Amino acid sequence: MSDSSPPFMAGANTVEEQRARWERKRSRTAKELLETEDKYLDQLDLVVTFFVTILKAKGTVKPAVLETIFGPLESIYSASQALSLHLERGNLALGLENFCQNLELYGHYAENLEQANKTLKEQLRKNKSFQRFKKLQESRPQFQGRKLEDLLPLPLQRLHQYKHFLRDLLENTSPDGAECQKLAKAVKSVYEVSRWVQDVIRKRENSLQLLRVQKLLKGQKIQVLTPGRWYIREGWLLVVPSKGEELKHRMFFLFSDLFIATKPCHPLHLLNSKKLACQAVYPLHQCVVDKVFGHTKSQGGLLSLCFPHKTLLLMSSDQEDIDDWYQSLTAAVRYASVFQRWKGLKEGGKT
Repeated sequence: MSDSSPPFMAGANTVEEQRARWERKRSRTAKELLETEDKYLDQLDLVVTFFVTILKAKGTVKPAVLETIFGPLESIYSASQALSLHLERGNLALGLENFCQNLELYGHYAENLEQANKTLKEQLRKNKSFQRFKKLQESRPQFQGRKLEDLLPLPLQRLHQYKHFLRDLLENTSPDGAECQKLAKAVKSVYEVSRWVQDVIRKRENSLQLLRVQKLLKGQKIQVLTPGRWYIREGWLLVVPSKGEELKHRMFFLFSDLFIATKPCHPLHLLNSKKLACQAVYPLHQCVVDKVFGHTKSQGGLLSLCFPHKTLLLMSSDQEDIDDWYQSLTAAVRYASVFQRWKGLKEGGKT
């Protein structure tokens, strides 16, 4: 008589083994989530206890300034306390479900963070009492050498961690249950807020790039800081003249709607020695980009940019660089053209 189990029994064992593996992985993830949540709470507690609470009581800074620097940090702290309590009691799905109702606090916190940092710097420069208070609090052994500036970005770092924890929990939860549905909803909420935060960060970084380029340019011939404009890239290229003159080395800036050609100011100029003079501004929505050569793995290549009243021939001896420029320009022109058509339709609809 054979010792092998009937086929249906073998299948049942496989299912049970899979469930056991899921449960082990899920338990490990839940434990790690709780441990890291408690560490996160300890760090938030430093800010709430030693800064927010005491500053409210002392009146060292005005309430409006306090609100700007710390934003909804106290509410974020309270939401995490509640989550930690649920996790300790093993109420994973319920705890996460309740926590996700407060997730929008992280989006608002991200939107406020740039202004928070500006206000903090301003207070440190102008308010000597606050400056002394901050230095005293940061010298406490609980801070372990950390500054307030190091602690303020913590919620956004923690949000990124939540994404991975919740995804792992969902992947190791049996799909045929109410808990799986709750976890799936929590994962969706976290990912939505993460996209919101990433969009805030991306816009902030773009604004910094636009401001940097604006400061690089001599004078105000072109207003770089314009709503809706996105910085794409910059770099040196050789301009090939149409009448056999020498090649001209120029710095180009590519944005979502414009292509700007510049050249260095005179190195001995008192004010503008490190700046760039704007030579030409080309709107991208009427541009046609083509590779004249550079389709093979030869050294470098030549790009043709055709505008209604001007054709630019741009060259680089770096093959990878010219390929990157071609891809960036092609994508930017496509975007600018679509945006211009949309803008025209929108304006036409108003008339």
